[in-house]
Amino acid sequence: MAEDLKKMYRTIVDEHFPSRMEISFVEGQQRQTLFYEKVLWTIDQVQKGLRYGENPGQEAAMYKLVNGNLVLGHTEMIQPGRYLVSDIELLQSGKHPGKTNLTDADNALNILRYLSDRPAAIIVKHNNPCGVARADTLEQAYIKANLADRVAAFGGCIALNRPVDLATAEAIAAQYAEVVVAPEFEEGVMDIFGAKANLRVIRIQSMSRLQTFVEQRCVEFKSLIDGGIIAQWAFVPETRTKESLRLAECDYKGKRYQIARKPSEAEYRDMLFGWLVEAGVTSNSVIYVKDEVTVGIGTGEQDRVGVAQIARDKAYRKLADRYCFAEHHMAYNDLHDVDKRAAIDARVDEEKGGLIGSAMVSDAFFPFRDGVDVGLREGVSAVIQPGGSNNDFQSIEACNEVGATMVYTGQRSFKH
Repeated sequence: MAEDLKKMYRTIVDEHFPSRMEISFVEGQQRQTLFYEKVLWTIDQVQKGLRYGENPGQEAAMYKLVNGNLVLGHTEMIQPGRYLVSDIELLQSGKHPGKTNLTDADNALNILRYLSDRPAAIIVKHNNPCGVARADTLEQAYIKANLADRVAAFGGCIALNRPVDLATAEAIAAQYAEVVVAPEFEEGVMDIFGAKANLRVIRIQSMSRLQTFVEQRCVEFKSLIDGGIIAQWAFVPETRTKESLRLAECDYKGKRYQIARKPSEAEYRDMLFGWLVEAGVTSNSVIYVKDEVTVGIGTGEQDRVGVAQIARDKAYRKLADRYCFAEHHMAYNDLHDVDKRAAIDARVDEEKGGLIGSAMVSDAFFPFRDGVDVGLREGVSAVIQPGGSNNDFQSIEACNEVGATMVYTGQRSFKH
């Protein structure tokens, strides 16, 4: 049975999707058509498309936009030919990519386009970031992103916004990853990656212009079970500078509530970093950030206080694993020495999972103060959220009680 399961992942089903696709938007006599071509790669002298879809045996194909344009109201679609993920260059593949590999890479670039001013690294797993960091060097950014959630990073997609140097390549090669995406790879790097036969190495040279995609939109399609389709413009975060943030305030029953303390420069930096990472996190979500590194990421929950708790609990677990790996060279879950576990637990508890002085990021408003209180009890010093709840006054009071600050973005950041 175990061998059958392994064989399942090695099985490639030839897909039967056509080589071209057209999608037309029609209003009266006006027709706007988008023209697509299927993406294929030549691997070992054989043309291959996607390995499979989300699961083995599930046919899938990827198409790139080659012609046409779409203008609806005052919004214009990104121009054809400005390729990123849909026209990748496979430098090394072993097994060629499946749908999940490329959607992970796509969501990584979705976040990285907002972080282009400094070296940044993001590790994506199941279309959600598990670690994101900015630093002075690419190696530092990768190490911080990996250690943010070393367990989840196993077998993930690593995306980097600078050419990969030897030091970064060595750090990556010390772990298990499925995909590495970068704008370029310096001399000698492919020799290091070549020892990892099944590592998919993807070069996207146009990543050097990734910041030009910041305000560009595409049309997103969601297919329904009956064959119907929902179309929407892709989300673009409007809040990208501290000047666009607003100190939390509201009126409730004739009384004015205002946040008492303005954020420091470091808090503004962390809140903006977290808010831009939030654009690539599945909702309902709450994340914690400190020193431009993700500390805990909670995704896809049904209630906001619950996801705040999940992100908090993950911060504790991930910090314990980080300390265990550094001190004992093993995962925390593999450490059975009671005294050593107790020592790590005590250290993590004292540091409150690394959350002291962190920023709390929420993709939608807090309906009650209980969600904010989860972070504040752990020492969170700054909160960023859209605002707009009838009970915003509760969250303002909660922050003022402990000397924390809070800002509004005025924009929700749901991603489903």
